[in-house]
Formats: sequence, structure tokens, C-alpha cells
Amino acid sequence: MYPLLRTMLLVIVVIASMVTNLKAQQKDSVRRAKFVADSIALSNTAKLRDTVPPKVDTAVTPTVLTPVAKPDSTARIVLKSKALHNPTKAAFYSAVLPGLGQMYNREYWKVPIVYAALGVSAGFFVWNMDQYKTYRDAYRVRSANQGNPNFVDPYKRYSDQDLTYLRDAYRQYVDYSVLVFVLAYGLNIVDATVFAHLKQFDISNDLSMQVYPKVINGQGIGVGINFQLGKKNSYKHSYAGGLRF
Repeated sequence: MYPLLRTMLLVIVVIASMVTNLKAQQKDSVRRAKFVADSIALSNTAKLRDTVPPKVDTAVTPTVLTPVAKPDSTARIVLKSKALHNPTKAAFYSAVLPGLGQMYNREYWKVPIVYAALGVSAGFFVWNMDQYKTYRDAYRVRSANQGNPNFVDPYKRYSDQDLTYLRDAYRQYVDYSVLVFVLAYGLNIVDATVFAHLKQFDISNDLSMQVYPKVINGQGIGVGINFQLGKKNSYKHSYAGGLRF
């Protein structure tokens, strides 16, 4: 049973290859015949033009001046073309005003996200800065009134080490808040620029894949795969199967 299937598959592959080659040869022969006919017609025309002497008209014919129609200045050809999406403009708009580049890209749903990220980071910055100033001033006031018996310390529950620790911790949180704000601002510009570039990215509808039998190196039967991406780009790959002859 297996040799019979093997023979039938081999015959089908050979017939398919012969039909494909025959179609290609027919197309080439038609192109060659057309090229030869055009070449012969051009050569005959050139010979006829060289052998026939030009006619000399001895009679003087009056020259008739025909008025030339002036082009109508009012007639205009209007070409409507869609303006290209400019990534530079999108980046500039987002740098000047966050979210404006997203509006330029017509992605309005991103504007609240941009302002939420910037607003949260700015809010943390303000709160951390207030806490940092509070514990910094508390430590300074305590240090300045060490020998003052009338001084009332509002932060008695904190030791000097606690105040310095809280001061340094909130100072570090301030730096983190600034870093997050800068990252959010930068991501706002990067997002506008990248998606503005993608607005110009053309995805062709001519996407296809063909699978066909193929004889590889005259030794085995394989499968050929042809990927078509657009009108010009194509990728071909052949995979050799287990049948050999």
C-alpha cells in the first residue's frame, strides 16, 4: 500500500511541476514572439523611411495661420492629497503641553492617562517635600534650643535619630517623585512620537501564503511555501520531505 501511495504522490508532483513549467514556457514564448514582431515592424518602418525619397513640393502654398486656443486660466486641476502625519509635530506638541501630541494623533483616550500619571507623581512630590521640610525644621529647631528651658518640642515622641531618619527618607522620596514625573513626561513624548510614526505605516492587504509540492535538488519530494507581503516583497522557503527517488 505504501509504495502505491508513494508512486501516486510522485506522479502528482511531477505532473504539477510539468504543468507549471509548461505555463511558464508558454508565457515566455508569447513574450518572445511579441518582442520579435515589434522588432521586425520597427526595422521595416525604418527601412521604408530610408528608401522612400522625400517629396519636394515645387508649388508655393500659402501659409495659413490658425489661431491657437489659449489655455483657460480659470480651469484648474485640484489634487486632493492627504497630509502626512508628522511625528516631529507630535513630539513637539507633547513636549510643549502633555497630551497635545496624543490629541494630534487622534488618540484622545490617552490624554486622561497622561495627566493622571503626571498628577499622581506631582502630588507625591508635593507631599514628600512637605514632610521633608517638616522633619528637617523640627531637627533644626531642636538642635538650636538644646539649652532653652522654655522651648516646647512638638515632636517629643521622636528622638534625634528618628528625626534625621525621617528627614533623609522623605528627601529620598522627593527624588523618586521627581524621577517618576520626568519618566511620565518623557513617556508622554515617546508615545506621541511612536504612534505618529505608526500612523504612516502602510499595511498592505496583499498578504498571501502558497503551499505547493516541489522537487528539491532532484533527490526528494518537498513542500514549497511562498509568503507574499505586499506587491514586491515575497519570501520563499522549501522543506524537504521524507520521500526520495
